[in-house]
Amino acid sequence: MHTVAVLVLDQVIPFDLSAPVDTFGWARRPDGRALYETRVCSVEREVRAAGGAFTVRAPYGLSTLAEADTIVVPGVADPTAPLPPGVADALRAAAANGTRIASICVGAFLLAATGLLDGLRATTHWTAARTLAQRYPRVTVDPNVLYVDNGRLLTSAGAAAALDMCLHMIRKDHGSATAAHAARLSVMPLEREGGQAQFIVHDLPPAPAGATLEPVLRWLEQHCDRDLALEEIAARAGMSTRTLNRRFREQTGTTPLQWLHRARVRRAQHLLETTPDPVERIAEQAGFGSPTAFRERFRRVVGTSPRAYRNAFRATRD
Repeated sequence: MHTVAVLVLDQVIPFDLSAPVDTFGWARRPDGRALYETRVCSVEREVRAAGGAFTVRAPYGLSTLAEADTIVVPGVADPTAPLPPGVADALRAAAANGTRIASICVGAFLLAATGLLDGLRATTHWTAARTLAQRYPRVTVDPNVLYVDNGRLLTSAGAAAALDMCLHMIRKDHGSATAAHAARLSVMPLEREGGQAQFIVHDLPPAPAGATLEPVLRWLEQHCDRDLALEEIAARAGMSTRTLNRRFREQTGTTPLQWLHRARVRRAQHLLETTPDPVERIAEQAGFGSPTAFRERFRRVVGTSPRAYRNAFRATRD
């Protein structure tokens, strides 16, 4: 039987702990026998959950990591806190022995602190991705995906992405039929369309307060449905196209047309969430030249199709 050790540290995020325990528990043989034995282990016998809602009494100690086939590292409330003594050494030793190690959400910080992610691609919750990249520059952080599989080292994004990653591991171990059955029990699709990018709030590049571009930025956002040429934007700003490009770079970090594309995508997201208008109509309302151009740009920025985005995020209406 495949042994999964879930490493629980103080202030563990409850969902990160429960997701692998439940998901691996749903993987069964055709006769109903379990395929995985999950062991919750910790440095201390009893640890607190994030937010103080409850405490976890771990029945296994750190030595369990040396016996496991897979180790899962959930996130904690403060992922930048130092690792408890012995944890980094235990994880590095397990990795050296070929043990599969996976992190959930901000558990990627804990895994990165061991050096095991150096030189590898990884992900974490999109709100923490920039901090992870800054803190561990040798890790290539991809904030747009649900999980990253480097073979023996895996990382997942926030919350429900833990289920995606665990189902992925089950499928690798025992095939699609077993994984699909576990997915049905968890009321999850075996494959979700798109990645973490669809959940990211894609803010428009900000301009500093009092910046000279503030008026033209407001005008662009209000008129992004129009077919605006660079010359018209420059005339509105009262400057040459060359000066406009330079000011945009200085004050927003991007170009006028790239800023306009992002404003159009934001408007399209709002319309997809709040109206029943067809995609073709939304493409027109958001200022895209054609439905095809709209779909391509939307997928490039958001990571999924307009239709899939609407299905996931449209507000429930009576």
